Amino acid sequence: MINPEVVDLSRLQFASVALYHFIFVPLTLGLAWILVIMEAAYVMSGKEIYKDMTRFWGKLYGINFALGVTTGLTMEFQFGTNWAYYSHYVGDIFGAPLAIEGLLAFFLESTMIGLFFFGWNRLSKRGHLTVTTLMALGANLSAILILIANGWMQNPVGSEFNPITMRMELTDFAALVFNPVAQTKFVHTVAAGYVTASVFVLGISAWHIMKGQHIEFARRSFRIAAAFGLAGALSVIVLGDASGYTVSENQKSKLAAIEAEWETEPAPASFNLIASINEEEQKNNWDIHIPYVLGLIVTRSTTETIPGIKDIRARNHVRIESGIKAVLALDALRKNPNDEALKAEFKAHLPDMGYGLLVKKYSEDLSLATPAMIDQATMDSVPKIAPLFWSFRIMVFLAFAMLALFILSFWYSVNGTFMKKKWLLKWALWFIPAPWIAAQSGWIVAEYGRQPWTVFGMLPTHLSTSALTAASLWGSLAGFLAFYTFLLVVEMYLMFKYARMGPAALHTNKA
Repeated sequence: MINPEVVDLSRLQFASVALYHFIFVPLTLGLAWILVIMEAAYVMSGKEIYKDMTRFWGKLYGINFALGVTTGLTMEFQFGTNWAYYSHYVGDIFGAPLAIEGLLAFFLESTMIGLFFFGWNRLSKRGHLTVTTLMALGANLSAILILIANGWMQNPVGSEFNPITMRMELTDFAALVFNPVAQTKFVHTVAAGYVTASVFVLGISAWHIMKGQHIEFARRSFRIAAAFGLAGALSVIVLGDASGYTVSENQKSKLAAIEAEWETEPAPASFNLIASINEEEQKNNWDIHIPYVLGLIVTRSTTETIPGIKDIRARNHVRIESGIKAVLALDALRKNPNDEALKAEFKAHLPDMGYGLLVKKYSEDLSLATPAMIDQATMDSVPKIAPLFWSFRIMVFLAFAMLALFILSFWYSVNGTFMKKKWLLKWALWFIPAPWIAAQSGWIVAEYGRQPWTVFGMLPTHLSTSALTAASLWGSLAGFLAFYTFLLVVEMYLMFKYARMGPAALHTNKA
């Protein structure tokens, strides 16, 4: 029988490691391109200050990259240690982009980062700029390959279930790569990284300006970050809208949960700005909504409805009953593989088989599933509403606040008065944590919103774990949290130390 504690601890452990890892990823993605911009300015203008800017921000990039690699490697191994059945079930598909990421993108980035630090006096200006550009491309290529794998978990395309091997098998690699969910997740995620790096550079530069030190260095860094950040913030919001559209196409339960939409409204649906959510009674005690906004943004039409949670659960109830028939037919077919009637029965209900597996949380033998078990599985088929509802709103609020910060920073940079705006400089400094909070909230929406699935609509989370004990998971979870917290403290110490030093950290005796 499935041990709920093992499932919950496995989820908690992987979520903890992933969220720690994603502290480092966004800054790497964005700061790499800021380095390219700064070094390109050095190559084109010949001004040494741009070289010093590239080297200084590159030092912070290197610290962040090292910690990101350390936390990321653990996640690869966790698929085998904590999610053995998942790895067996989807290895043919999930493993392909991850293998390419390790062999191509990671080695490209790792090689180029070595040349970036040790090649300043060994390579020509253009040669070193090429290295920096390839380093940035490697980081972003790594992101797209990982998000292709993750996108397949959200929208499993280009594959089919093999009843003989009992595994998912890849049938169309192009469909896997060009999965619309993966593509929108990639552009949205990397744009969020660009915003993160821009706020980081903007805030540290503002601090130096307020301290009256390294003014020319900070002034130029601030301007570059303001322009790059404005483009990134606009991209995040526009591409976030595109990501919402793909969710409405492929994960209607996630969308309904994000919006706390219990009933199917007439088109176009309203957007709940805030709400008091009552999950027990499946309603909002009160809400403040904006008419038509959700329907227009998500469906791009005035006539298409967005199903509410109650309707989604009713549809899932039907799919669960159909899926039980698929599972029972598959079990019988494995004992009698030549029975044509069983083959026809299995094929007819195969699209719903994953929903039938939801009941295995309550009964190993689905022939003994009771109506109460099916009802409980139906309730489980939509994730908890409150975590998604509020995580999404935190993310959106911070995104628009950062957009406002970049608009004002860019405007005052253009007219040359930003250094006189103390309120703007303080805003930039104190807003440094904002993109990380937004990014973590976004991942909660993306990953928690997929529940109760590891592979949406196909493989439930409770069937994906390894045969572990709760005690071993508690021990490893404590170890991971202690070690990763130590790494985070090291990261913060080094970042604070060198950020305060500014270009003096380069020991060039020029700052």
